Amino acid sequence: MLKKIINPILFLNLALFIISQEATLSSTNNNIKWSKIDEVLEEKEDQIYIDYKDIETIIGQNEELKSFKELVKSSSFNLSSKISQKNPKLDIQASGFPKYVAGKNYNSNSQTTKTSQFSANPSLNIRWDLIDPLRGSEIKIARENYKIAKNNFEIKRKDLIQEAKAIYHKYQKSYKDIENKKYALELSITSLDNAQSKLDAGIGTKFEVLEADAQLSRDKQSLNEKKIEHQINKISLKAILNLKGDFEINPDQKLIGFWNNKLTKNINNGLAKNLTLENLALQKTIKKSQAISFLKADKPKIYISNTLSSAFTKGDYLSTAIDSGETGSAYTNAISLNFSWNIFNGNQNKNSYKSSKADAKAEEYSFNNFQNVLKKNISKAYLNLKLNEEKIISSLKEISTTNESLRLARLRYDIGISTLKDVLVRQKELSNAKSKNINAVYNYNLNLDELERLTFLEISNKCIDSNTMNTKESICNIPR
Repeated sequence: MLKKIINPILFLNLALFIISQEATLSSTNNNIKWSKIDEVLEEKEDQIYIDYKDIETIIGQNEELKSFKELVKSSSFNLSSKISQKNPKLDIQASGFPKYVAGKNYNSNSQTTKTSQFSANPSLNIRWDLIDPLRGSEIKIARENYKIAKNNFEIKRKDLIQEAKAIYHKYQKSYKDIENKKYALELSITSLDNAQSKLDAGIGTKFEVLEADAQLSRDKQSLNEKKIEHQINKISLKAILNLKGDFEINPDQKLIGFWNNKLTKNINNGLAKNLTLENLALQKTIKKSQAISFLKADKPKIYISNTLSSAFTKGDYLSTAIDSGETGSAYTNAISLNFSWNIFNGNQNKNSYKSSKADAKAEEYSFNNFQNVLKKNISKAYLNLKLNEEKIISSLKEISTTNESLRLARLRYDIGISTLKDVLVRQKELSNAKSKNINAVYNYNLNLDELERLTFLEISNKCIDSNTMNTKESICNIPR
């Protein structure tokens, strides 16, 4: 009698399971078809495709980077200006060009005289500084500032590239997050359908239907949050690349490469090629040059000057009878060797010298401190990379095991030897496992970009791992 009751129940559960799986598969296939159709319909003619490798080129459109480029031009012109101090200087002056004087001079003891005259008095002055104690230091400071400006441009460019790549990875990650949440939503729909079918068949409970419906609502909310995050990432990428139109990227999240360099090499190469360290060293040199210039300010300046003065007149000046046709001219030329010497200014230059020396010492401490910070950042990025390698491997294994656990839990639930709660727990575990893998790949790629930025070493397309021969659990075996 018991077998007669159990067999129909088992058959009914099995039938319900098969129907629900077919419905889910059909729904999934329909979603895939419609998603592709929607993708084609949403294509725009002005939409451009941006690849990960294109970022280094497109970043040139960034407005902030353009401002740094203009600062480089400014420093270049300032350097040219300081170098031009070596050349002679030519000045032209003209007082009244022309000038007309008219007047009358009356004196009781002499004849009355009149003036009616046009005049011009141009002068030409040439000056050549033979010895200028400050000129050498000013040129050197301008040259160092030009190097700093170029380094600042390159630093900003690389920082923006790293930031844009990080947003690119985050944009790809949001694609995978949406896919994960859609998959979780489909599982929740299946669970709700199964719970409702069991309730309709008289072998389920209203509590299970409510529980499945609550999980479905949570998954819908989570999916909407990921969609909003995805849109925000798109806006951020568009802003940093200064894109005017719409764009698309490859949504597939994958490993961008491998890091085959040891920690010691990372640190040594990073310290040797870091532009910020170079700038700090240049700042120290500038402070020393400024200190020297304050001492040289007390030394004499020697220069040659040549002044050519001329005068041209037409008309009479202080004459009893005006002759408007009278003309005259005169010129003088003076050449001299001159010097100026600021002998004493109350120890102002001496104190300024000490101030600049102290600034140079401060730059030295800043240099040493940044070296320590750089070592820490490189070591941290390298260790986090190794940690995320392990997370990628472990999360892939977790996805495989939780996927099988979900399959078994659903089978157990469909034949009535488990509860829907167990299925929903396994669903959540599978979704979390996929999220862990998505985050691990995302952080791994960020660490690669950070190491490339900090060490000036390149990301490799080939993986070199000494443990590859001993175990399959290696980052080298992850499909790309």
